[in-house]
Parts: sequence; C-alpha cells; structure tokens
Amino acid sequence: MEVQGISQPAPRHILSLSGGKDSTALAIYMRDKLPQMEYVFCDTGEELRETYEYLEKIEAYLGKPIKRLNPDRPFKHYLELYRGVLPDPRTRWCTRMLKLKPFERYVGDDVVDLYVGIRADEPHRTGYVSTKPNITPRFPFVEDGLRYKDIMRILDDSRIGLPEYYKWRSRSGCYFCFFQQRREWVGLLEQHEELFKRAASFEKIDPETGEAFTWVQGESLVQLAVPERIAQIKSQEQSRKGNESERPLMDVFGEEDSSSGCMICHL
Repeated sequence: MEVQGISQPAPRHILSLSGGKDSTALAIYMRDKLPQMEYVFCDTGEELRETYEYLEKIEAYLGKPIKRLNPDRPFKHYLELYRGVLPDPRTRWCTRMLKLKPFERYVGDDVVDLYVGIRADEPHRTGYVSTKPNITPRFPFVEDGLRYKDIMRILDDSRIGLPEYYKWRSRSGCYFCFFQQRREWVGLLEQHEELFKRAASFEKIDPETGEAFTWVQGESLVQLAVPERIAQIKSQEQSRKGNESERPLMDVFGEEDSSSGCMICHL
C-alpha cells in the first residue's frame, strides 16, 4: 500500500502469550494461518514454575521459540521506587513496568498487529493493553465466533491442555497477582510455600501513617495463613461453589471478573 507515493511497510504480526488458556489456544489457532507470527512472553521474573513448563509445551507444538521479554529492572526495584506501595487494580504499575514497557521496547516504532485472545462470548471484556498508535489489536476469536467451548476443544485437540496451576488457580500472571481470590492465595501457600512467604515479605505498614500495604484488601498474608483462617476460607468457597475437588479451580470459580484483568497478563 502506498500513501502519497510513500510505501508503507507490512505490519509485524505478534502474539503475546500470558501462560493462560486463551492466548495459548489463540497461538495454536493461528499457527498455520500466519507462519510469520512472532510469539512473545513478557517474563517478569516473578512467574510460577508451572508457567515456564507450560510455555515449553507450547513452544514444542508451535515449532518455534517464544521470545522472552524481560523488564529492565526487577520487581523489587520498582517496589522501592513506589515507596513500598503494592500494585493494585487501580494503579497496576507492575503490568505497566514489568509487562507493557518490555513489550513496547521490543516493538519499537514498527507497525504491529497484536493478536489478542478475547473470545466471542466475552464482548464486554476490556483490559490493560498498550495504547501506542503503531500497535493495532486483532481479535481472531471474536471475528470467527469462537467461544469458551471452542477454546477448550482447541487445547484438547492439540494435547497441550490446561496449565497445571489451573488445579488451584483461575488465572495466569505473577504468583503474587493482586487479582487472586483468597482461596487462590491459600493454593499458593499449599503449592509454593516459599513464594507465598516471599509475597508476604513485600507487605508492610507505613510507620508514619499506619497505612497497611497488603495484597488482599483488609488482610495481610500472615493473617490469611493462620490455620483457622484457611479453614474458614475453604469452607466459604466450598459452600459457594460446591465440591471443588471434582473440577479444576478455573471451573469452580467460573469465569472471573475478566473485564478488570490485565490482558497481557491474564489471557
């Protein structure tokens, strides 16, 4: 295409994987449609072991590497920069500094079509993605009418399936993601105690104001980890959703409040 005699470069095609089911299904879906697709993963350095294992399975299926994009500074550096104020749904500085900036640095000023795994049955979904004018989001699942059952079929047919963390967690993202429910924090404690303790170490109380900076509103992870509190959380979840032992947590919890999640982290 030419504009006033100037040849416009063809766009790069990029799919950013989060380690979750929807972006994985989209990568599988697009593999043969766009062989020139670039696959990337924004690696914060604060991911679950299961996420890296899942990415290796995806790479094997795609037959090409997934480019790891790393932030210029670790999470702890930015936590100190923000004076110990933990990220939350309003600020989301972790997504901005650890995910979006590395992605935008990788893209540069190139014209890019960014493929996003929003499904046709979630037209309400908005999220947190780059707003750079040279990046145009594409939604193949919406365009082709693919819904939740289609995504599950794609994962089953490829034999990639779901990541292991879906047994106790309903979304992808860092192990300390503030979108986690209390039951998922309990799952982190039971599955990765060392990561739970590390997440707890980031919490603090401002000595001047008395304000508490915690991952869960109104409750520290130390308080959440008390055996009696864990039993209460499990009992409440059991009562709300039924017997979770028969289904992965993704199904037990149902579709999360996906309109609020960061798409680069949670698809």
